[in-house]
Amino acid sequence: MNYQKYFDYATGKPQKKVPLPKLETRTARKSTGDTAPQAGDRRDGLVYVYDEKIELAVNVALATGRPMLIRGPSGSGKSSLARNVARRMMWSYYEKVITSRTQARDLQWNFDNLRRLSDAQAKTLRKYNTDYIEPGVLWWAFDPQSATRRGQPGTTRVEFPATDPGLVPDNNSGDGGGAVVLLDEIDKADPDVPNNLLVPLGSLQFKVTEMGAETEVRAARPVLVLITTNDERVLPNAFLRRCVVLELAPPDAALLVKIAVEHFGSDKLNIYQTIAERIVEMAPKTTAAGAVWQSATTGGGQAAPSTAEYLDTVRACLRLGIKPDNDDAAWRAVVNATLLKRAGST
Repeated sequence: MNYQKYFDYATGKPQKKVPLPKLETRTARKSTGDTAPQAGDRRDGLVYVYDEKIELAVNVALATGRPMLIRGPSGSGKSSLARNVARRMMWSYYEKVITSRTQARDLQWNFDNLRRLSDAQAKTLRKYNTDYIEPGVLWWAFDPQSATRRGQPGTTRVEFPATDPGLVPDNNSGDGGGAVVLLDEIDKADPDVPNNLLVPLGSLQFKVTEMGAETEVRAARPVLVLITTNDERVLPNAFLRRCVVLELAPPDAALLVKIAVEHFGSDKLNIYQTIAERIVEMAPKTTAAGAVWQSATTGGGQAAPSTAEYLDTVRACLRLGIKPDNDDAAWRAVVNATLLKRAGST
C-alpha cells in the first residue's frame, strides 16, 4: 500500500515524524483559530459547530437555571459542547467523569479521613475539621471563594486553602463571571446518584456535614450544569423533571463537512464530502413503518460511525496522504480501522 508513513517496518526509515500532541496550558484560554489536524479528542473547547436547536437548548437552560441533559450516541459531541460554551461565555469550567463508584457527595465535597488520621498519629493535627474538607466540582462552581476557604468563615484565617481545579479564563468578566460544569456519563453511576443530586442541581445549594447542619453552600454566581448520558440506564423521572433535555441527532453529510472544515480548515484534498457520504451510507436506516435496519456495510447490530470516527478518518487521510478511493487498498484498510472496526472487505 502506497501512503506516507510514520512507521515503516521494512526499512526502519519512516517518511514522516509523529507530531507532538498540542496541550493547552492553564492560562491559554482564548481562541487561537488553530485548525491543525490535532491528534485524538479535542479538549480545548476551540471548535464546536452549532445549529439552532443546540443554541436554543443552551439558552433555555441559562434562562431557567436548570441543568441540561444531553443525549446522543458516543462520539456525537456531547462532552465538547460544555467546554465550548464555557470558552465562548468566558466562564470558568469544571468537569467530572462519572463512574460506577461515583457518589453524589463526591461532586459536592469529600472529607479526607485518611489525612486526618495520619496527621493525628504524627501529632500534626490541623486546628479545624474543615481543613480536611476537599471541595468538589459543584462547590467550586457555586462559590469558589467559599471552596478556597474550605467552608471556613471569612473572618477566619485560612492556613490550608484549597486549590481551584477549574479552567479559569484570562478575562473572567463575562455575564456575571459564571461557571460551566460538565458531569459526564451520568448513566454510569449508581441509580441512587441522580436522586441524591435533586437538591444540589434543582436548587443550586447543598449542606456540608462537617460545617454544621445550619451551614449551606449556595450558588454565588451564574452556573450552567451540562450532564451527558449514553442512555445505558434509565434515569429517574424526578431527575429528568429538573433538566432541560437536548438530544443530538446523527449529522448529515453537509454538517459533517462543516465540522471537518472547522477542525482542519479548507478541504484542499477534496476528501471531506466523500468520507461524509460514506458515513451517511453506513448509518442505520428507518423504514416507512418506523423500523430500523442496519446497512449492509455496518452489519447486523453494528453501530453507525460517530462524528469522532469521521474526524479520525479525515485526520488519517490528511496525515497519511490517502485518497478515499474504493480501488485503493490503503483507503479500504483505513475504513476498516476507523469506521467498520471489524475484519473484512469494504
